[in-house]
Amino acid sequence: MNKNKKAVGLRYDGVGAPTVVSRGFDKLAEEIIRQAKDAGVLVHEDPELANFLAKLEVGEQIPKEVYVIIAELIAFATWLNLKA
Repeated sequence: MNKNKKAVGLRYDGVGAPTVVSRGFDKLAEEIIRQAKDAGVLVHEDPELANFLAKLEVGEQIPKEVYVIIAELIAFATWLNLKA
């Protein structure tokens, strides 16, 4: 994937694995990030993780290889929300 900017939105409803709900490159990626920030959604910047997740299609669950890192991000986002 040779796209410069990537954004992948995940949703976790507490059942199963988190699912890709948005994916975009370049200008669309910038719009996804802007909307997420405007909505108060945690935006995590990790180029390696973004490259990995950008290979997934919208509607796909994340693979087991990234469960731990995504779980840590969800826990961190939850902790931030509780502190707010």
